[in-house]
Amino acid sequence: MGVLSMKGGDGEHSYANNSEAQKSITSDAKPEVVKSVNEMIVKMDFPGCIKVADLGCSSGENTFLVMSEIVNTIITTYQQKGQNPPEIDCCLNDLPDNDFNTTFKLIPSFHEKLKMNVKGKCFVSGSPGSFYTRLFPSKSLHFVHSSFCLHWLSKVPDGLEENKKNVYLRSPCPPNLYESYLNQFKNDFSTFLRMRAEETMPNGRMALTLVGRKTLDPLSKHCFKDWSLVSDSLLDLVYEGVVKESDLESFNLPYYNPDESEVKEVIDNEGSFEINNFETIFGLLFSYKTGRSEVKDDCDDDVDHSRRFEVVKKRANLARSIIEPMLVAHFGDAIIDRLFEKYIYHAGQRYDTLRNKPTVNFFVSLARK
Repeated sequence: MGVLSMKGGDGEHSYANNSEAQKSITSDAKPEVVKSVNEMIVKMDFPGCIKVADLGCSSGENTFLVMSEIVNTIITTYQQKGQNPPEIDCCLNDLPDNDFNTTFKLIPSFHEKLKMNVKGKCFVSGSPGSFYTRLFPSKSLHFVHSSFCLHWLSKVPDGLEENKKNVYLRSPCPPNLYESYLNQFKNDFSTFLRMRAEETMPNGRMALTLVGRKTLDPLSKHCFKDWSLVSDSLLDLVYEGVVKESDLESFNLPYYNPDESEVKEVIDNEGSFEINNFETIFGLLFSYKTGRSEVKDDCDDDVDHSRRFEVVKKRANLARSIIEPMLVAHFGDAIIDRLFEKYIYHAGQRYDTLRNKPTVNFFVSLARK
């Protein structure tokens, strides 16, 4: 897959304007991130300089949401113990195609929101590159954070020739396709851990949030949600002659949402980190926010149709903000508007069965051995 970056900018379909769901889950994980930061500081005996890396930072305000919490937690902890505040090196990482410009424009606002006594002590830099490779010098990182990234694979798995009309796994699907995705995830996640083990100091910490699945049946229809809607929408365009069938057959997403046992197995087998905490955080597939208020569709069956359309459209915009660059790279940009019109239609048709299905996300706190 040539392009794996969220849609940049700040337009209607940008990731920056369509990541409220991620923000909500990140907020739910905040107490555990704070706890992990505190543990790191105490274990390392209040170092004079702390280097923090946010891997897969993407673009928009969410980038600095967690980093602000991490920095302010560091300062508060030092204050409470009567220690002089450290210098803090904040490294933002994502692939080179990421919209770093939109992110860097938010740095002045980030600095304004920090506690007063961190002024002049907090430094932000960009570190472009794949987190499946080495990014930082050996034993240089104190704390690593990554949110909504590790379900993205380094590449499309091999052996997907039979997956001709789907962009991802779908029920029913042959077990060998599932095995291809699972093996790619295991290889990639193990590589990620090995790279971070080389870069992280002893007693350093990692806080990871990723999309997962609750069911132990990898072929359950509840595991696929958004991506089956994309498959059906593309298939419609094939039938209409807008997309070549061969183009659909050769397109698969480099994505895998593991279950808890698969995540833990890789961590245990790689062996460099100890699991301090593992939590499951549930979200809703169909929810959206307007201004400061969150609107979740959990009302009765007579839900008003205009509200239903807004909920479905918001979900379509979220999916679009995530995968549009990949779709454009493979199919071209002429089909995108039409494709997501189809997506809205199919999501509306399945609304009653999908609206109360929770999304499953894992938060994992790790300590470097």
